[in-house]
Amino acid sequence: MCIQADTTTRAIENGGLATVTRIDPAAVAVSTPDGDLTYRELDGWSNRLARVLLELGARPGARVAMAVQPAIESAVTRLAITKTGATPVPAAADAALGVTTKAGRDALADDIGWLVLDDRSTLVRYLTGSDAPLTDDELATLPKAS
Repeated sequence: MCIQADTTTRAIENGGLATVTRIDPAAVAVSTPDGDLTYRELDGWSNRLARVLLELGARPGARVAMAVQPAIESAVTRLAITKTGATPVPAAADAALGVTTKAGRDALADDIGWLVLDDRSTLVRYLTGSDAPLTDDELATLPKAS
């Protein structure tokens, strides 16, 4: 089964990922010209990113803006945000490139917590994190955004 990234993330945001991952973890969840991502990989990668987002304050009821171009990274990011209980808010497609390029980073507002995915410190936190499913304990201590 090969699905576009947006279709995949919408379909699995409602709890379907665990079922599909259990039934056929090696099935392709996202396919792009640059490569494929299996359901197992999508689940694990999004769990790791969700933990980084939780550290930064993502929580149920919060809105998290995302400016991510490649389809695989976008699917992982959208699902990670959803796993924290927050709502993903995609940036306009034409704005994402200007926000996410290294040349544009100096212009980012200081009063917003930015997570730059290809920043070295972010990569270290992400790559050393657990890809195990988020636990109820991890999510239970989070206050709901007001």
